[in-house]
Amino acid sequence: MVDTAHPTVERSGASQSRAHETRKVAFASLVGTSIEWYDFFIYGQAAALVFNVLFFPNLDPALGVLAGLATFGVGFVARPIGGIIFGHFGDRIGRKTALVTTLLLMGTATFLVGVLPTFDQIGIWAPILLVVLRLVQGFAVGGEWGGAVLMAVEHAPKGKRGFYGSWPQMGIPIGLISASTILYALSVGLPEEQFLAWGWRVPFLASMILVIVGLVIRLKVSESPLFKKLQEEGKNLKVPLLDVLKNAWGRTLLAIFMQASVNVGFYVIGTYSISYAATYVGMTRGETLVALMIAAVLDLIAIPVWAMVSDRVGRKPILIFGSIVLGVFMYPFFLMVQSGDVVLLTIAISIGLVFGHAPVYALLSSVLSETFDAKSRYSGVSLSYQLSGAIISGPTPLVAAALVIGADGSFTPVVVMALIAAAVSVICLVFLKETRDSSL
Repeated sequence: MVDTAHPTVERSGASQSRAHETRKVAFASLVGTSIEWYDFFIYGQAAALVFNVLFFPNLDPALGVLAGLATFGVGFVARPIGGIIFGHFGDRIGRKTALVTTLLLMGTATFLVGVLPTFDQIGIWAPILLVVLRLVQGFAVGGEWGGAVLMAVEHAPKGKRGFYGSWPQMGIPIGLISASTILYALSVGLPEEQFLAWGWRVPFLASMILVIVGLVIRLKVSESPLFKKLQEEGKNLKVPLLDVLKNAWGRTLLAIFMQASVNVGFYVIGTYSISYAATYVGMTRGETLVALMIAAVLDLIAIPVWAMVSDRVGRKPILIFGSIVLGVFMYPFFLMVQSGDVVLLTIAISIGLVFGHAPVYALLSSVLSETFDAKSRYSGVSLSYQLSGAIISGPTPLVAAALVIGADGSFTPVVVMALIAAAVSVICLVFLKETRDSSL
């Protein structure tokens, strides 16, 4: 009787071990993406709030904001390049190695922004170097996201891929909360002169500490079991990207443009609205950052909830719902922002993030992973996600600002842009297959 019990005990132990490893990998992915997005958002918020003064002082204030947001958008140009290069090595030599490299690159670039001289100190070289470092940031993020989500999804059991895939997705609100909190504390706690002189540098310099913590955690996780199986069977491709372009080009195009609504909606609500509220409504930096922090906390809670729902009802219904919300809510969103009331601003951003951003972004990791084949998955996921970011996300704050300036302060053109993006997303989602029950 003792002998016959052993297999059950062994299976139970192995199951517990796999579950523990799945949670550990998901947590490591969460920590890594949180650090990467903290770095990315701290730049975006500084671009909207202080870079126009420090790096483009000779421009009209509105044009200075445009220039600052343009440097923010530059990072998205490098993201597809990072996605292609790290996607290649992630499919060839492993997810884990690519993730460690991208984290180091991102942290170093962010730290260097924190020690960068301003325009008054080195002239035109200041904005030039700022753009170069932003390109490095974009290059690193381009390779980071695909690896992080694949580690989480490929370690997850089939019925819980949405939930575990949402862990790295929570890095966006955590990064947003962290960046907003530290910027708010510094901007409120320091006089304007000190904040502009050195206070804005602190969150950039602190990034290096976070990177060291992230590296320690990331180095302790195991490689993706699906990738190890491909290696053992000798099925790794020499050029995985060619497999994507040849055999999955239709899926790739649909995957790129089904993200239109969330990319436009999030960067209008989470980035441009801060600049709009300060420039056209007269709200303070502190008021906008508090509203953003509260909304980001709710977004953080909503992401795993929507992901768990998708594990039960499917990916497509949730994706379509969130995309529609991001389109139709944009007009009331701006009406609430224009009120100048911090409570209404908080409610507006919260609705946009919880019912628009969260249901879509929570599922991107699982639905994109389930869309591409294992042998070229890193390349396919990274290319579709990062190319969508470069085409749509990067230009959004700049285009929104230019549209509002061109319309003499009217937000109507931005609303139209959001509605068009929502329509594009819904059309693409109609043609994409449901992936919840697909095999990895």
